[in-house]
Amino acid sequence: MSKKVRVRIAPSPTGDPHVGTAYIALFNWVFAKKNGGDFIIRIEDTDRTRFNEKSEREILEYLKWLGLDWSEGPDLGGKYGPYKQSERAHIYREYVDKLLSEGKAYRCFCSEDRLRKLREFQNSRKLPPGYDRKCRSLTEEEVESKIAQGMEFTVRLRVPLEGKSVVNDLLRGKIEFDNAKIDDQVLMKSDGMPTYH
Repeated sequence: MSKKVRVRIAPSPTGDPHVGTAYIALFNWVFAKKNGGDFIIRIEDTDRTRFNEKSEREILEYLKWLGLDWSEGPDLGGKYGPYKQSERAHIYREYVDKLLSEGKAYRCFCSEDRLRKLREFQNSRKLPPGYDRKCRSLTEEEVESKIAQGMEFTVRLRVPLEGKSVVNDLLRGKIEFDNAKIDDQVLMKSDGMPTYH
């Protein structure tokens, strides 16, 4: 495994470039340069309803205006491309299908309206927000029936209900999370686009 530093920014082209993009870009660019690594740009264009092609161009121009250069990106290519998330959907779909087949993910047919009402209920009771895992226990027959009916679905990660998840962070060291408090995050939206966390 390579030990070369690889850092990236992943701006969403949904409007005008903003200072947050510049801040993270500058921080990561300096870190990459200081450590002889690569600074990469990946365009986070999975929100297709708000995607703005002009914004994508402006982000790249803005970063160049700041004097930043990058090793890989949508305009340069590179061996880990494509560098637009929308062009990588097939790659993510392959992994989502693998997680589904291994039982590590599941299809969620909950409507936006149901999820909104769930959030409102949780807020009104001062409960922590999160998905109630309603679709987690659907049988394969129930899933197939809903698909046959043309119901839209997202794909959620099946987080273990017990135990802890451990992350070894370079800055903070070993961090433990109680699995019971981790939400079953959406991995793939109903339009087939991946989410980012």
